[in-house]
Amino acid sequence: MIEQVRYYTDVFADDAAARLPSAIEEAAAFLARNPRAGAPRFTSSRRLVGLRAWPVPGFEDVRIYYLHNRRTLRIIRVLHGKRDTAKILSRGGR
Repeated sequence: MIEQVRYYTDVFADDAAARLPSAIEEAAAFLARNPRAGAPRFTSSRRLVGLRAWPVPGFEDVRIYYLHNRRTLRIIRVLHGKRDTAKILSRGGR
């Protein structure tokens, strides 16, 4: 999330940089209530079996990648679609 805010600040999109954190929080709250809403994503990482993705409202190119079980929603990464998401996620989200 911090990288995305820095990017928007660097390209003089201060309004977007200011709105992004609350948009991510809104999406995360929605996912906590509806964890199966995200689209399943394939990754070669065994640590990320069951990974899902959900767009951040108002930032549809930005996705939250997350895992969930019965009690926990764990956000793995927040990434822009122009990033090499397959490569990043194949490293287990790091």
